[in-house]
Parts: sequence; structure tokens; C-alpha cells
Amino acid sequence: MGFIEQHRSPEIAAEQARFMTKVYLWMAFGLFTTAYTGYMVSVSQPLLELVFGNKLIFWGLLILELILVGTLSALVRKLSAFAAVSLFFVYALVNGLTFSVFFLAYTQQSLMSAFGITGGMFAGLSAFGFFTKKDLSAMGAFLFSALLGLILAMVVNMFMHNSLLDLVISLVAIVVFSGLTAYDTQKIKAMNVLGNEGTGEDTKEAVYGALALYLDFINLFIHILRLTGSRRR
Repeated sequence: MGFIEQHRSPEIAAEQARFMTKVYLWMAFGLFTTAYTGYMVSVSQPLLELVFGNKLIFWGLLILELILVGTLSALVRKLSAFAAVSLFFVYALVNGLTFSVFFLAYTQQSLMSAFGITGGMFAGLSAFGFFTKKDLSAMGAFLFSALLGLILAMVVNMFMHNSLLDLVISLVAIVVFSGLTAYDTQKIKAMNVLGNEGTGEDTKEAVYGALALYLDFINLFIHILRLTGSRRR
């Protein structure tokens, strides 16, 4: 058995690598959809008025984002592959509508710089999560608790408008989502069901993984931008 497993391991590693490639491609598709939508909204006065001209619409979009990401996360295994892909695309699109605020608030150079920093950090952290032999489960539980505290602090600061607390939140968020990038990568790699390559289940697993890493990347980018970005005058 040991001899057989030894010879099967390169095949398993190759299948896992192909699966993670699909995850990263779906994630890239989601990021492109969000960025392109955000940019197009930022340069279109009618779209700007539609998204930001009415607070009910803006907050409605934020609520819709939560519903979409919650539905996809909770029900992805019960959905068809087409439905999972469609929900992921719609979520990335809706997120792009509200994401346009960053194109309006920050200079193009700041956006590109923050994207480059985020991309480099994400690549290194995700590679660590993929290749490390250390079990990151305990770290994941701690990071989830930290994330809940972070969300609470962000809600409180919405009313306080404390610039020092805002700085602390961004610093902590970068640490939390850096850890989550490594943890989620390891978890996604482990959840892949070997032998179902090319099936609808495989596609749903890839989309679910892409969503998790998409959220890690977006949140890393936002808080790096808030720390390093130059606002438009």
C-alpha cells in the first residue's frame, strides 16, 4: 500500500494543482468584474447618480451583497454549477457598483500601487498556505474570532469617526486577512474531492474557493489602500 500511495502522490499533487489553478482563475475573473464595473461607474455620471444619488439604493446594494455572498457560501453544494457561477458573477458585479467609491476617492497611482502590494502579499501568503505542511486550523479559529471583533469595531467607528481607531482597524485587518489568505488556501486545497475533476461538483468547489480568496484579496486591498493611498483633491 505504501508503495502504491508513493506512486499515486504525484498524481494527487497534480490534480490539486490543477484544481487550485481553476480557483485562482475564477477569483481573477471575479476581481476583474468588480474592478471593471467600479471603473465604469466612476466615469459615468448617470451610473454615479443611480448608485450614490439615493441612499436607499446604495444601502440596498450593500444588503444585496450580503445576501448573495451568504447564499453562495451556505448553499453552493445544493446549487447547480451554472447557478453557482452565475451567483458569483452577480456578486462580483454588484460589489463593483459600490466599489466605484474607491475610484472616486483615490488617485489612479494609489490604486495601482495598492493593487501591486496586495497582489504580491496575496501571492506569497497563498503559496505558503498551499505548500506548508503545518496544520493552520487553530490559526483559522483565532482569525475568525478576530474578524468578528474587527467587524464590531468597524460598526462602532461608523458612528465615532475616530481617525486613530480607523488606523488601528486597517492595521489589524491587514494582519487578519493575511492570515486568512494562508488559512483559506490550505482549507480549499484540502476540501477538493479527488477524482471528480471536470464535473459540476468540481466547478462548484472551485467557485466556492474563489469566493473565499476573492474576499480575502478585496479586503486586503481596501485596507492597504486606506493606509497608503492618496486621496483626490
